[in-house]
Amino acid sequence: MILAFQTDLTGRIRQTVSEAFGVTLGEILVQTTPRLDLGDMALPLAFDLAKKIGRKPRDIAQELAPRLASVAGIARAEVAGGGFINLYLDRSAFTRRLASFVSAPPAPERRDGRVIVEHTSINPNKAAHIGHVRNSILGDTFVRLLQARGHEVLTQNYIDDTGVQVADVIVGFERLEKKSLADIRALDARFDYYCWDLYARVFEWYGEDRERKALQAATLHAIEKHEGPTAQLGEYVAARIVRAHIATMARLDIGYDLLVRESDILRQHFWAKAFELLKETKAIHFEEEGKAKGCWVLGMSGSEDGLDENKIIVRSNGTVTYTGKDIAYQLWKLGKLGLDFRYRRHEDSTPARPLWSSTSGAADEGAPHFGTGASLVFNVIDVGQSYPQRVVKAGVAAVAGPDAAEGTRHLGYEKVVLSKATAKELGYEVDEDAGVVKVSGRRGLGVKADDLIDALEAKAANEIATRDPERVAKDREKAARDIAVGALRYFMLRFSRNRIITFDMEEALAFTGETGPYIQNSVVRAKSILAKVSAEGHDLQALLRRAADKDLLGSWLATEEGSSAWSLFLAMARTEEAIETAVRTEEPSVMTRHAFQIAQAFHGYYQNPAHTVLRAETEDLRAVRVLVVDLFVRHTTDVAGLLGIPIPDRM
Repeated sequence: MILAFQTDLTGRIRQTVSEAFGVTLGEILVQTTPRLDLGDMALPLAFDLAKKIGRKPRDIAQELAPRLASVAGIARAEVAGGGFINLYLDRSAFTRRLASFVSAPPAPERRDGRVIVEHTSINPNKAAHIGHVRNSILGDTFVRLLQARGHEVLTQNYIDDTGVQVADVIVGFERLEKKSLADIRALDARFDYYCWDLYARVFEWYGEDRERKALQAATLHAIEKHEGPTAQLGEYVAARIVRAHIATMARLDIGYDLLVRESDILRQHFWAKAFELLKETKAIHFEEEGKAKGCWVLGMSGSEDGLDENKIIVRSNGTVTYTGKDIAYQLWKLGKLGLDFRYRRHEDSTPARPLWSSTSGAADEGAPHFGTGASLVFNVIDVGQSYPQRVVKAGVAAVAGPDAAEGTRHLGYEKVVLSKATAKELGYEVDEDAGVVKVSGRRGLGVKADDLIDALEAKAANEIATRDPERVAKDREKAARDIAVGALRYFMLRFSRNRIITFDMEEALAFTGETGPYIQNSVVRAKSILAKVSAEGHDLQALLRRAADKDLLGSWLATEEGSSAWSLFLAMARTEEAIETAVRTEEPSVMTRHAFQIAQAFHGYYQNPAHTVLRAETEDLRAVRVLVVDLFVRHTTDVAGLLGIPIPDRM
């Protein structure tokens, strides 16, 4: 709401400056003040005007302040320091505008161009782990924020079904366990967990005899050629694991629009087309000598990493590297490849959330066309892939130009480690001298995502049972699920992307401090206040209509209590600004801090016993207090939704 308000306000300010000084201003900077007693907004525009008209900034500010005080929406304007103009808003008019905005939020203005966000993209060889959870939560939240700013967003999940990790699991099934496709189909154990253990066993098996590693290349070749029983086995295993991944992420309310299979990139000849384009534009060249002899390489001289070594795109044996395939895929995303997939509806598609998959077979009737190209593509990949992502960007720039390269974004993030307490609780051996516990997927020492969610749900359920032993099991389980999701999503978003997270279950589940349950509990508490008011026979809607009275609201906002509520109203009004900042800086943690500030402002207001709704001395006081609580519930529920945090009925 604050962005629309500031647009209106700056338009009036621009007109006022033009009338006063005959100067046309460009962008007008509106700042926040350090304290509300200094005003609600600060304008440094007198400093810019001083350069244009040759007068002192403070003199200009003193001439402008009385004029700005008469602008609609401004209660008064004061000069501060060497030329700042501090604006005090018309609190009554602003609050009524906020109430209208919160009660019926307008749809965001649609923005031109499609945005693609690729996230999750787990190798389909074993269960998802805690690092994948951070990836998926970051990506899903960024999608929600982009949509809130009016972008059309396509959420993609890249399935590397022809990679070495899948090949390793197939080696395990064929060589270690001697299982056929029929045997594997018959496995009724948790399949992604089964493959997790098998993958670790294969890694150890390779280590016992170095010659065994050759089986990986042979198996990979069979999978890529899509020939024989090994390829069939690989296709089945990857598809079954992907369904397990989809189910895991659905527990966190994370979904996708499109699954893109690497096998289809190969079979639809995406790489062959990209290879032609790279050669035509001379982005790559063939090495005749040196350590890269016989390879096609992409020149990286002058790269921002300071790494000038050429990057191999096609090996001397003719196989394409992951980076080469990624360049082809990125060109498709941007609509610069000239090819498209065929699409089929995935088994896990629902009417509420349609899910499509690329296919090398026949397309489903009525399937959408996803290959129309995007103006922006965000690839959510860990920071360890920063250099390959820059190589992809360089390849895109060479083929499709600087605009396409600028539209190629890497949403990188750091790893997740465990606190010692959480590692112990999850059953891991802990070195007491170590500060944190690191994990290794290849050795099977990792935190499976479902195990982590299960553990969080169990702890939340135990806490609920301790506080409220009479609650029925079904309600307790529902609340525990919501609290676990809120705790995990908030914790993964709370820290900046480039920071290593030390995950601790107790900290994540705490009802106090900067946590998801703190946000949830504040809304649940506020909803219970409204329920009690209604239970006592008060008409909530009638009270809200009464609170909207201009004179009542204006007089109350001038009181000490009203000033406390005003801090909350201003925080809520800045949500659009926070979303805009989170998107512009590509940093979702901006929104967790904002949600926490809103919840803190509510607690700062309502923890004062004098501000209780139920014991209000007059109906006028009851009305304005109901307004505060109602606006907080509605707005914070929406903000929590942007973070993917559900609000339980009870905590």
